[in-house]
Amino acid sequence: MKKPRSINSVIFAGTAALALWGSGAVLANEDEKSTVLTIDHLVGMQTPRDVKLSPDGNWVAYVVSRNDMKKDRGFSQIWMTSTDGKTTLPMTASYASASSPRWNPDGSTLAFLGTRGSDKDAKSQVWLLNRMGGEAQQYTDVKQGVSGFAWSPDGARMVLTIRDQKPEPDEGEAEAKSDKDKPKPWVIDRLQFKRDYVGYLDRRRSHFYLFDGDGEPEQITTGDFDDRDPQWSPDGARIAFTSKRDGDPDANTNDDIWVVSAARGASDRTLTQVTTNKGSDANPAWSPDGKIIAYTTTVEPEKFWYATDHLAVIGVSGGGTARLLTKDYDRMISSPIFSSDGKSVYFTAADRGNRPLMKVDVASQKLETITAGEVSVRGFDMLGNNLIATVQSSHHAPANVVLIKGSKPVQVTALNADLLEGVTLGNVERLSVAGWNGDSVESFVYYPPGYTAGSAYPTIFMLHGGPVGQHDTSFDAWGQLYAANGYIAVLPNPHGSSGYGQPFTYALNRQWGVPDFADVDAVAAHMVKEGLSDPERLGVGGWSYGGILTNYMITKSNRFAGAVTGASVVNFTANYGHDMYQNTWEAEFGLPWEPNADLNAIDIFSKLGSVTTPTLVMGGKEDWNVPIQNSEQLYQVLKRRGIDTQLVVYPGEHHGFRRPSFQVDRYKRFLGWFKKYVKGE
Repeated sequence: MKKPRSINSVIFAGTAALALWGSGAVLANEDEKSTVLTIDHLVGMQTPRDVKLSPDGNWVAYVVSRNDMKKDRGFSQIWMTSTDGKTTLPMTASYASASSPRWNPDGSTLAFLGTRGSDKDAKSQVWLLNRMGGEAQQYTDVKQGVSGFAWSPDGARMVLTIRDQKPEPDEGEAEAKSDKDKPKPWVIDRLQFKRDYVGYLDRRRSHFYLFDGDGEPEQITTGDFDDRDPQWSPDGARIAFTSKRDGDPDANTNDDIWVVSAARGASDRTLTQVTTNKGSDANPAWSPDGKIIAYTTTVEPEKFWYATDHLAVIGVSGGGTARLLTKDYDRMISSPIFSSDGKSVYFTAADRGNRPLMKVDVASQKLETITAGEVSVRGFDMLGNNLIATVQSSHHAPANVVLIKGSKPVQVTALNADLLEGVTLGNVERLSVAGWNGDSVESFVYYPPGYTAGSAYPTIFMLHGGPVGQHDTSFDAWGQLYAANGYIAVLPNPHGSSGYGQPFTYALNRQWGVPDFADVDAVAAHMVKEGLSDPERLGVGGWSYGGILTNYMITKSNRFAGAVTGASVVNFTANYGHDMYQNTWEAEFGLPWEPNADLNAIDIFSKLGSVTTPTLVMGGKEDWNVPIQNSEQLYQVLKRRGIDTQLVVYPGEHHGFRRPSFQVDRYKRFLGWFKKYVKGE
């Protein structure tokens, strides 16, 4: 892995061109670099996340994720860059994944999560790095591993997040375990009994432990509940956290903010319930004086995932009245952090395709945008009120670490500068058309290299997942790749998308495919009418809900010459109990074994007899988010009817793909299918 270069040493190119995979533009070697974007570029990119400023403000630590094509796996490595952008250093080895960098409050050490050694079953532990140099030292030795941690304000202790151990097997179970040919059955008694990437769920839960480096960690939360996101009070006496403790946590989405004593050896760990809202309250952040907590809240839980996540503050003692700070700002809020003077709360938001960093005055509720313009902020950290570290990207630049000093942004990394040197990227513009019920619907339109006005281009409509999500102003690999291959790529934000207000989002409730189909169809009609898109060469595709909407669209329209649908659903009732969303199915559509006119009206499976579009179907074998079962059913119907189709199942993969070779294969199959059926080549 090459050292990430300082921003001082690189100038980014502007609007640009991309190229066909397999057209001779692959990265054969360092001396034969391509001038256009390829799949090799995409899987070779490095992505930063989880930025943390050192207490003295001289360094920013962050995680860099990358693919290792030779080992066919992904790695994450911790780096740090001086805040003047002049020096960048690797903090962990490139061959062993590490995450969650956290500075000791005195700045002497950097802690992180990682595994070491050759044991493939090794569990993640907390490790410490002395900033003066030397090898990382293992700090925890927990049998089942550590999934998270946070330093106390004085740096003397940590709170650890640890999942319960498996019960010790009895004599008979021990014998069975020793015989690999005699696996044990899963015995399940939970309502929520499976989760993607985890598997079948038992009664083990995640709880908090205090640890000072000696002896055994001291458990401070218990019960048949999962606890997450621990946050120390400024005086180190208490810990705020998020947990569902209202009845059966598997049967509701009612997260609340709780507080527990962090006193050593306390005999009383009685929890204080800070929030009592029936919607989800999460992401607690203490005020500097320790008197109030800021958090995200859903005040209309009956609208479940369509409801806006607002920002609120409440007194720590519990039982008080929460105060909404973003009542008039109808946008999804995340990641609140108090300013050092306690007068403001900083946060990120989904706002009309942007992801700005913002702040709100606690007293006046006045909002201010910190990162204006077409940029996407995917994480931030603060030191005082005058230094903010962010991860930012835009349509034409992959993610980098950007510092905000006062009001001035300064990019201090250039992670993909060597990889993309001499490579230009496709131009992106916003488009707004009248969609369902005349509502304005926005899209991002990616133009191919050498775009000639007045010519009609083959066009791909790339539909986002969710359903509550948005295409935003961050660097989009798919949009740029389609543009590189000579297509106009249209990334629409139809009804159901976040960032456009709760009524716009909630319009999709119990109407999957109705308003959003009308939106995308209106965008397609506009593109054709304006002479931008060739009506005979249109394609549509997406993953997750993007695949579901793709399936709906090809049952309603023969406008598209080719479609690709990944990790999708066609038979909603069949998914109940097979995926991990029983709560959501019930909340939105009711009990699936009872008569349901709304569900029948949007049923895709019964309408597959009308599909004429050649459709590629794919998914991960182990996906329990949107199981492969529905993809198999879709393929079976299309194959039985003689529609051109293929089913591609990726072994060992879940909802999102981890194996780099499969990432490459998926890119190539999307492009290959559209090349054949949309371009007709």
